[in-house]
Amino acid sequence: MTQLLIIKPSSLGDIVHGLQVATSLKTQKPDLRISWIVRDIFAPMVRACEAIDRIYVFRRNDGPMGFMRLMRQVRETEFDYVFDFQGLFRTGLMTWRTRAKNKIGRSDARECSGLFYQRKVPLPPDGRQSHAMDILLQFCPVLDAKPVLQGAVEFRPVDGLNLSFLESRSGARPVVMFPDSRRAEKKWHGFRELTESIVRDGSGRKVVWAGNAYVDYKDAPPDTMFLNLTGNTSLVSLPTLIKRASWVICNDSGPLHLAAALGVSNLGIFGPTDPRLFGPYPLNSPTNHVVQAPVGNLSLLTAKDVYARFQQLDGNRERTAAPFPHRGF
Repeated sequence: MTQLLIIKPSSLGDIVHGLQVATSLKTQKPDLRISWIVRDIFAPMVRACEAIDRIYVFRRNDGPMGFMRLMRQVRETEFDYVFDFQGLFRTGLMTWRTRAKNKIGRSDARECSGLFYQRKVPLPPDGRQSHAMDILLQFCPVLDAKPVLQGAVEFRPVDGLNLSFLESRSGARPVVMFPDSRRAEKKWHGFRELTESIVRDGSGRKVVWAGNAYVDYKDAPPDTMFLNLTGNTSLVSLPTLIKRASWVICNDSGPLHLAAALGVSNLGIFGPTDPRLFGPYPLNSPTNHVVQAPVGNLSLLTAKDVYARFQQLDGNRERTAAPFPHRGF
């Protein structure tokens, strides 16, 4: 059995990318045992992933003493490989402190973290202009695996979690939106108007707002058509919530990448960040879509434009899914 340690403490979107790569590695190399160093706030997500065998919890607020306790725990195992997916000084230091035979990092590592690696994986052909996922996939050949996604990301079920209340009375699956973003320049302010358009479109689908930070919605639509779960969405329930959705609509954020990883239809709203580098992966998937604001300015992107794009995509999906008996489907 080959022992691999992945170091990727944060953030949510980056962790989801890492989990996709870990799943691909485990699919191609079934004898691989994968451990992971992750920040405490993201630990529930990584712990629940089927591809991960063990986690080490990094508590950043515990300071140097907490860091030393963590590394003493990590050093109890001699790993065959350690992959630093993050590429910052702190994770480089973690890599150096492990008892690993092979310490591998990114070619685009920052903050002098490259000094702690024995080897750096090459960048994809497009170099630093490559998608974030393609950069991480370059770690796969180190273990003689192909640098492609294989296998579906799966999460262990949460005992007692019942989200049937998300569906409308007709049984239609909801449209789930994540209206918040931890970066102000990536936060679009048209979710309220977009919600009202979907509630009125006659599809009968409930709109659900979700996220870890509460977002107020005064004069919201009735409970039969709208549910506000912002501030009350746990990481451990997030995969199940997203899998129940007919669509996920959100800013450039972790939930967007999780929806893509789970194969749920999604529409990402992008402002200054480039969807060619950070969009839902793979970019050519029939379930992954983006709309980008004019000149990267989200204040110039109207809810009317986003709704028109959503209607077009939703209609295309329904037509594609419809049976065509005369063609033998």
